[in-house]
Amino acid sequence: MKTENSKQSALSRWSYSFGAFGNDVFFATLSTYFIMFVTTHLFSGGNSATNNKMISAITLIIFLLRFVELAIDPFIGNAIDNTRTRWGKFKPWVVIGGTIGSIALIILFTSMGGLNKSNPMAYLILFAIIYITMDIFYSFKDIGFWSMIPALTFDSREREKTATFARIGSTLGANLVGVVVMPLVLFFSVKSNGGTGDTRGWLWFAIIISVVAWISAIAVGVGTKEVDSELRQNKEKTTVKQVIKILVKNDQLMWTAVAYGLYTTGMTLVNSLELYYFTFILGDAKSFSILASLNVVTGLISVSLFPKLADKLNRRKLFFWSVGIMLLGLVVFIFAGKSLPVILVAAELFAIPQPLVFLVVLMTISDSVEYGQLKLGHRDESLTLSIRPLLDKLAGAISNGVVGLTAVVAGMTSGATAASITHANSLTFKTIMFGIPIIIIVAGVFVFFKKVTLTEAKHAEIVDELERTWGKQFNDTNETVTEVLPELSAGESIYYTPVTGTLLPLSRVNDKAFASGDLGKGFAIKPADGRVYAPFDGTIRIAFSTRHAVGIVSDTGIVTLIHIGLDTVKLQGTGFVSYFERGQHVNKGDLLIEFWDKSITDAGLDDTVIVTITNSDDLTTFELLEEPNTLIEQSTPILKLGRY
Repeated sequence: MKTENSKQSALSRWSYSFGAFGNDVFFATLSTYFIMFVTTHLFSGGNSATNNKMISAITLIIFLLRFVELAIDPFIGNAIDNTRTRWGKFKPWVVIGGTIGSIALIILFTSMGGLNKSNPMAYLILFAIIYITMDIFYSFKDIGFWSMIPALTFDSREREKTATFARIGSTLGANLVGVVVMPLVLFFSVKSNGGTGDTRGWLWFAIIISVVAWISAIAVGVGTKEVDSELRQNKEKTTVKQVIKILVKNDQLMWTAVAYGLYTTGMTLVNSLELYYFTFILGDAKSFSILASLNVVTGLISVSLFPKLADKLNRRKLFFWSVGIMLLGLVVFIFAGKSLPVILVAAELFAIPQPLVFLVVLMTISDSVEYGQLKLGHRDESLTLSIRPLLDKLAGAISNGVVGLTAVVAGMTSGATAASITHANSLTFKTIMFGIPIIIIVAGVFVFFKKVTLTEAKHAEIVDELERTWGKQFNDTNETVTEVLPELSAGESIYYTPVTGTLLPLSRVNDKAFASGDLGKGFAIKPADGRVYAPFDGTIRIAFSTRHAVGIVSDTGIVTLIHIGLDTVKLQGTGFVSYFERGQHVNKGDLLIEFWDKSITDAGLDDTVIVTITNSDDLTTFELLEEPNTLIEQSTPILKLGRY
C-alpha cells in the first residue's frame, strides 16, 4: 500500500506540475503576447487611423472585461466550491476551463473570417463575447487549479513538495513562452515583416500554446486524485464585500495589498513592453528569446535562494534590496539604447529579484492571517489569501490597457518597424515603459516602508499570543467568535497520552505562562519519538501554518492545546509535518503531527511537548493517572476529567 501511495503521490506531483506549466503558458500568452498580436497584426493594411481606432477599441474592451471578470471571481470560487461530481470539485473545472479557454484563444488569434475588416462593429461584439467567455472559463480553471493542493493530500510535507513542483512548473511555463514566441511565429510565417512575423505565424503560435495548455489540463484531470473529505462540504462563501471588509479591518493586509498592488502594476507594465522594446527600439525581436532563456534560469535560482536570503537579511530588508536592484535595472535600461549586452544586463537586474519580492509579499500576506485572527477574533484564511491573485489580475488588466494605447501613440502598430519609429515615438515609449513604472513602484515601496510592520519576529509574537489566549475565547461573549462548540458534558472523560515519552509536571516547563497554569491545567512530556496523536475523538479547532501546535475540542467539550517545544514557532514549520486541516474531525489515536526532534534541538530550543486543558476551570475533576518521571506510551490513559 505504501508503494502504491508513493507512486500516486509522484504521479500527482508531476501531473500537477505539468498543469502549472500549461496554466502559466496560457496566462503569459494571454496577458503579454496576445496584445502584441492585436497591435501589430490584427489590423493591417487599409486606413491607419481606422486601424488605430480599432486597436484602441479592442484595448478598451479587454481592459473593461478584465475588470468585469475580477468582479465575478468570487462567484466563480463559490460555484467551484459547490461543485459535486464523481471526479471531485476542482478537476472538472480544470478540464472544462482548459478546453473552452484553449479553443477561444485560437479563435481570438484570427480575424474571424475577415470580419474585422468587413464588419468592424460585428467583429468587436463577437470579440467581446469570445474574450469574456475565454476569460471566465480560464478563471474557473485557474481558481480550481490553485485551490487543489489541500484537496490532494492532508500531509503537509506532501503539500510542500507538490507546491514546490508546481512553482517550478509555473516559472518554466511563464518564461519559456518568451523563449519560443518569436522563433515559432517567424518559423510559421510566410513573411517576416521586419522580424514581427505575420498572421499565419501568430495563429500557429496560438495553436501550439493552446494545445499544450489543453494537454496539461487533461494531465491534471487524469493524473491527480482529490481526497474525499467532509471538510470541503461547508466552505465560507467569498464575496467582494467580504474581501473589502477584511482589507479595511486588517490594516497589515490592507497596506501590504496597497504596496504590492502598486509594485505589481509597475512591474507587469515593464514586462509587457519588453518585447516591444526588442522589436521596435532594438530592431531584433528574435533576441528577445535570449532574455527569456536567461529569465528561466535566473527565476529558478531566485526561488531556490529565497529561504537563505530571507534568513540572512530578514524579509523586510530583502524586499527593499530586491526592489532597489529592480529600479537600478530600469535606470540602466533607460540608457541602454541599442546595445544588446547592456539591455540584457538591465533586463536581468529587473527580472532576477521579481520572484524574491513575490515570495516576501506572499509570506507577509500569509502571516497577516494570524494578525487578523488576533485583532479581529476570527480567522479569514481563504479571504486573506485571495487578495494577491486579485491584485495580479488587476495589474494585468491595467497593463493590457496601457500597452495597447502605448502601441498606438508610439506608432508601434501594423506595418511599423524599428526604422519607422521616430525619436519622439521612442521618447514616448520609454517614458511609459520606464518613467511611469518607476514612479508607481517607488510609491509601493514607500507604502511598504511606512505602513507594513508585520515582520517574522512580530508574527512569532502573535502566534505565541494566540496560543496563550486560545480556549479562553470560548468562555467570553465576544460577538466576533463564531465557532459553535459542543457543550461541556456532565460525567467522566478519559484523556489519552498524545505522545510517547517521559511524563513531567507542568510546573517544570521552562515557560511561566504554561508552568503557572494560567493557560489551563495539564502536563508535559519529554518526547521519545516524533509523533503526536489525537488524545480523544474531537474536532481540530486551531491549526497554525508553522505546524508546531494544534488545538482540539472533544465531542464532549474538552478543549486542549498540544504544543511541541518552546519558541518552536521560530522554525517556521521546518521539521514539522501535519496530517489534518482546521475543522477536521479526528478519532482517538489518529496521527496528527510528525516532527523531527533533531531540528528543534539543533536550533537550541526545548523540545518538551506541553499539553493543557484550557477549560480546566470548568471541570470538577482533574486527576493525573500516572506518576511524573515515568515513561508512558502513546494512547495510555493519562487524565481523568469530570464535570458533575
